[in-house]
Amino acid sequence: MTASYYRRLGVDDDAAVFASTDHTRSNWTPEIQHGSPPLALLTKTIEEQLRPGMRIGRMTLDILGAIPVTEVRVCARVDRPGSRICLLSAEMSADRPVARVTAWALATSDTADAATDRFPPTVEGQTAPLALHWKDAGGYIDSVQWRPQFEPAAGAEVYWLKPLVGLVDDEPTTALQRLAMVVDSANGVGAAIDPAKFVYMNTDTAVHLHRLPTGQDFALRARGSIGPDGIGVTTAELFDRDGFIGTSAQTLLVQRR
Repeated sequence: MTASYYRRLGVDDDAAVFASTDHTRSNWTPEIQHGSPPLALLTKTIEEQLRPGMRIGRMTLDILGAIPVTEVRVCARVDRPGSRICLLSAEMSADRPVARVTAWALATSDTADAATDRFPPTVEGQTAPLALHWKDAGGYIDSVQWRPQFEPAAGAEVYWLKPLVGLVDDEPTTALQRLAMVVDSANGVGAAIDPAKFVYMNTDTAVHLHRLPTGQDFALRARGSIGPDGIGVTTAELFDRDGFIGTSAQTLLVQRR
């Protein structure tokens, strides 16, 4: 069995039960989970419900409260069935609901002759020194390989990221689930404010994908914007080795330490 974010414990009524491992621990405080592992686990739960010939075009994580590093229950449902367009959701509970992912799944068809990318591929260059404020926090931080780039695009930070652990035990992990294991980190990658002076935790992560990701490594080109009233937004362009795959956006609660 490989190191993983969760260990499968069994089934209770209509919910799958998992134990959260130390790899899920947040950089903000070790008592709660980083947002990426719950997003990945709920994405896996939704993918297991997909009809053949459909794939996820948009998935949104809403964090409903602090997610404890403990035993969690996960269940999924189809909210809007359809043969071409379908809305699915999955919820994580730990005595109370703590996270929910909703996903639009759409029927696939051949549009290769019309395929376009908004941005050219991002090619990985030499890795710069890791400047993350939380680089020694352990937990989730140690479960990911962080490769900052020396020459980020104007106004944005670029990191290549690779998950170093599995999602659930040694179960197969899809490329979409691997992307979910790192995409919530855009908030930290594109930080526009000093984490030694401010706390800026995201309430959500919304991901739009014009094609499915491939491979093990993903680049986030992220930018943060902070408003004058304690609310911010982080947006990012997402890449795999083959090029641009989509975008993400996060809402931030900003508070002075």
